Amino acid sequence: MTTHKHIDRICVAVLAFTLLLSVLFLNADGLSVQAKEMGYEARLFDTSKVHTIDIIIDDWDAFLQTCQSETYSMCSVVIDGEAFQNIGIRGKGNTSLSTVASMDSDRYSFKLEFDQYASENSYYGLDKLSLNNLIQDNTMMKDYLTYQMMLEFGADAPLCSYVNISVNGEAWGLYLAVEAVEESFLQRNYGSNYGELYKPDSMEMGGGRGNGKNFDPSAQTSTENGEQPSMPEGFDPSQMGGMMPGGNGEQPSMPEGFDPSQTGGMMPGGNGEQPSMPESFDPSQMGGMMPGAGMSNGASDVKLQYIDDQAESYSTIFDSAKTNITAADQKRLIESLKQLNSFENIDAAVDTEAVMRYFVVHNYVVNADSYTGSMVHNYYLYEKDGRLSMIPWDYNLAFGTFQGNNANSAVNDDIDAPLSVNLNGDRPMIEWIYRNEEYTTQYHQYFKEFIDTVDADKIIDSAYTLIAPYVESDLTKFCTVEEFELGVETLRVFCQKRTEAVTAQLSGNDTAIDASSIDLSAMGTMNQRNMSAPTFSRDEAATGETFSQSETAPNMNRNQMKDRFAESSAEANSQGTIWLLAGISVLVLCVGLLFAFKFKK
Repeated sequence: MTTHKHIDRICVAVLAFTLLLSVLFLNADGLSVQAKEMGYEARLFDTSKVHTIDIIIDDWDAFLQTCQSETYSMCSVVIDGEAFQNIGIRGKGNTSLSTVASMDSDRYSFKLEFDQYASENSYYGLDKLSLNNLIQDNTMMKDYLTYQMMLEFGADAPLCSYVNISVNGEAWGLYLAVEAVEESFLQRNYGSNYGELYKPDSMEMGGGRGNGKNFDPSAQTSTENGEQPSMPEGFDPSQMGGMMPGGNGEQPSMPEGFDPSQTGGMMPGGNGEQPSMPESFDPSQMGGMMPGAGMSNGASDVKLQYIDDQAESYSTIFDSAKTNITAADQKRLIESLKQLNSFENIDAAVDTEAVMRYFVVHNYVVNADSYTGSMVHNYYLYEKDGRLSMIPWDYNLAFGTFQGNNANSAVNDDIDAPLSVNLNGDRPMIEWIYRNEEYTTQYHQYFKEFIDTVDADKIIDSAYTLIAPYVESDLTKFCTVEEFELGVETLRVFCQKRTEAVTAQLSGNDTAIDASSIDLSAMGTMNQRNMSAPTFSRDEAATGETFSQSETAPNMNRNQMKDRFAESSAEANSQGTIWLLAGISVLVLCVGLLFAFKFKK
């Protein structure tokens, strides 16, 4: 068979056209591994204003009765005037659920799951939203300030903004809306080809949710057989404050022979070591509630320690997976933990820059209710191609307020030994920074960059100006307006002195900053017992346009709902076009190859 006289030109043209289509396809959003811009980012998470969310639900009072069980109910929501229907709503939180239930308040935190009842539903790409009730936070901005500092410093952190919530058109209260760390978060930060996500929690309150599912508060103060722990002779549990069953919120008075300086980070003056108890004391009878860095709540896998090569040894991690994981994913994570715990070739197992940026802000805000605290929880673990990083979560007890005992200790907390954590292999995810001089130097450089570029005062001022009018009119808040004002000012002073202390540490100056004038409890603490819990009266509430319970979201805002569904369809069509383009490119390539083969000599 003779060769067509133009075969060379034809083959070149076909291959060039196919190559062009392939390049166009590979640069399309469908296969992007870069961070993806999400529509919700510039809408709900615009921090220049307080947003509005109206929850439309048939029987709100009945729903409130289900909050502690975290059972989903169906509702519609109107976000900044735009309506969305068939949304799942439930209560959320660990101890905050039981705390609110024990008060004269229904101000629970909530989760909105946009795709709970219809998989195609989302809020401009957002699949789940947390609505935090700002409990134990008189400043009403500890979470907000921390997340904003994380974001400004380049750490991967959830977006957040303030929202004024109403229920069926009637005022409810000021909340903090926080982007859930799930699929939409992963796409926004890591693109469509994201890795695996876990939420290990030593408190074991949340099952796979990691947020309180099936949590029984009474079980946390009992031994395995359900009985209260047996205490040493002469010990009065009523004197243990908020940390023991029957506490009254006061500072604990310990039995003779007990040295409070040995109680680790959970008692004033702790040094992070195991507590030294009276001779007759048996710690095995404490039901996991005793303080100290080595308390039984801190499971080895949650501390990210390497145990062995068996997946069963890391059940707390793998049971908390937020992505669909395989045996290969489990094996890869275990190998990463093994490498991490060797403290060698760390870059192969850790995204070192991401983790250092996370810990710079985390250690600045002194959060004992975290990975570096005795509870060992409130963090997400992200893994991609064998490299690990941390994602922040839950900072309402930051700025030294987890216990709120000693401002001097919190302000001067050592950035190289945060919260006196045991650095003998107990917390490898932070310990690698201090084991290697090069990494320690880099960590200090990042800390200096943070101090120089992130202005906590500015964030506090902006947030205060924004929310102060809403705080004043909020009928369900957990503090008075006066407590809010004092809390914000205390937070401001804390940050100023913390900055001074960190700056001194970075310069090698061991002189402690005097913070004795700061009362940490003014910001709201875990042991806070005098939280205001005003009874919500719908008659007293300032209402906007009232929607009857029989109305549906589309009827309330039909045109906007049509626009919303139209945009969703457009997004779906766009993705379909990408895959169609890919198919065409492959087809053309095959035709070209067959054509060339046919006219080959």
